Amino acid sequence: MQQGQPMVVVTQPQGGAYPQNSNWQTGLLDCCSDCGVCLCGLFCTLCLACQVASDLNECCLCGTSVALRTLYRTRYGIPGSICSDTMVTSCCILCSLCQLKRDINKRKQMNAF
Repeated sequence: MQQGQPMVVVTQPQGGAYPQNSNWQTGLLDCCSDCGVCLCGLFCTLCLACQVASDLNECCLCGTSVALRTLYRTRYGIPGSICSDTMVTSCCILCSLCQLKRDINKRKQMNAF
């Protein structure tokens, strides 16, 4: 590279403490894989939302947000987009919330949280 020419970045850095190209530990509709989480979500959605937000060191009011789902997905390298996060959260907020909590619980069990 000659002096005076600007450096052009062609790829984004891919470092970080979390694995890239991970997947959700359970599917969106896998309620039977952890009935306790699903029952909590069904009968006390706000409690579950606060648990999820607390697990991620966020405000309780953020527990059901698209931003929190996107934050979690990108932190663990789970494929998807903000558009897909918006659709999932808008169409099935309870399923989205339960999937997040199940995933957090499974990653805690694997010491990967």
